[in-house]
Amino acid sequence: MTLGIFRRGLFMLLVALGLTRGDLVKPSKLVNCICENPHCKKPVCQGAWCTVVLVREQGRHPQVSRGCGSQNQELCLGRPTEFVNHHCCYRSFCNQNVSLRLEEEPKGDTHLPLILGPILALLVLVALGALGLWHVRRRQEKQRGLHSDLGESSLILKASDQGDSMLGDFLDSDCTTGSGSGLPFLVQRTVARQVALVECVGKGRYGEVWRGSWHGESVAVKIFSSRDEQSWFRETEIYNTVLLRHDNILGFIASDMTSRNSSTQLWLITHYHEHGSLYDFLQRQTLEPQLALRLAVSAACGLAHLHVEIFGTQGKPAIAHRDLKSRNVLVKSNLQCCIADLGLAVMHSQSSDYLDIGNNPRVGTKRYMAPEVLDEQIRTDCFESYKWTDIWAFGLVLWEIARRTIINGIVEDYRPPFYDMVPNDPSFEDMKKVVCVDQQTPTIPNRLAADPVLSGLAQMMRECWYPNPTARLTALRIKKTLQKLSHNPEKPKGIH
Repeated sequence: MTLGIFRRGLFMLLVALGLTRGDLVKPSKLVNCICENPHCKKPVCQGAWCTVVLVREQGRHPQVSRGCGSQNQELCLGRPTEFVNHHCCYRSFCNQNVSLRLEEEPKGDTHLPLILGPILALLVLVALGALGLWHVRRRQEKQRGLHSDLGESSLILKASDQGDSMLGDFLDSDCTTGSGSGLPFLVQRTVARQVALVECVGKGRYGEVWRGSWHGESVAVKIFSSRDEQSWFRETEIYNTVLLRHDNILGFIASDMTSRNSSTQLWLITHYHEHGSLYDFLQRQTLEPQLALRLAVSAACGLAHLHVEIFGTQGKPAIAHRDLKSRNVLVKSNLQCCIADLGLAVMHSQSSDYLDIGNNPRVGTKRYMAPEVLDEQIRTDCFESYKWTDIWAFGLVLWEIARRTIINGIVEDYRPPFYDMVPNDPSFEDMKKVVCVDQQTPTIPNRLAADPVLSGLAQMMRECWYPNPTARLTALRIKKTLQKLSHNPEKPKGIH
């Protein structure tokens, strides 16, 4: 393709210089020319080209002579020394209306610039083409050698302690779409086609999550079931239109609708975090209070980033998650959390006052639904209502973290919220009775009061679970309070 571009560029240069292929080789076709010189027998002659020359004869002024050039004579560009000025061309009667001005007596071979000019221009173009090819190949080699040059500590896709990655830098530099955080769609498709599935690491009603390999690096591949196509579409839409690069939001790489094994598959490719979800992590791990606080603070930072609207060219609309739960919070290698699964998210921009709720018939997870959702009293036309439901669910996630935190050598097994009040797979009516009718909330263990960090978390949970949605904490207040608690854990305060 590059060679084709070079050829087209060469042709355009020749046109710009007034040259065509016929100007550089002897033509084989005879043309008719105006003949006005002492040797003309007719007013029209036939030759290989037409000429107009100023001929100087000794003792006389230069005279215009029009006629034909011959294949047996010199080429048009090689004019005889007795010509003061000349012109030649290759179309019939092209010498008819040409007038030449008197020039000084030529010194030496003054036609040389006429030859060297186009040649030098061609050489410059060839050099530029070669330089372009070298640059492309150099860039390709640099990308191929990126992993080997940087070593194990800077893997292309694996997030570092700061939540960055080499791919993150790539996304933020010259390959962004300009409007969002994703790669251009064609690049996304190319990346997706290069991913090999390695092992299934999770299943659910939404589909499956696989660990994949892309150029030797691990990526997460979420494969949506056909009935959850709207969730795939919604996540793809948000990631490609909103600048969501944040340490505590799952890093997006690519999205693709691909045909594999004779069926259409909907893929969402993201950074891979080997600890899995917070739900998985809490099944395996008990927590020291400071680790519990680290998980809680980072999750709150992610939620606050979603909820806030940021203005400006690098801004974002406010986003409510609508399906926040421990399964949709991932634990990174640095033991910070990041929020995943935006398939139900809603967006709002103050400037247009437009509420974008998407087109997804799926509802959130019943166990984590706020009372106003369960009794169907939520104001669906008010964006703040969706944020308040996220806060209710976040309080339940804090409760899950607190149960697995060791205090004075005591810790409890992992249990989901309301485990002692509803069945394993509760129905909408089961949850509505417990939360709305009986107005129950998960039991907060008394032992949390013995630790300054956990007593602060306990107070926060209560203020996330107010029946009146408007009385609940905001994500920003939760974030700031937890950060203050982590800096000064010995003086827990109520949250007001």
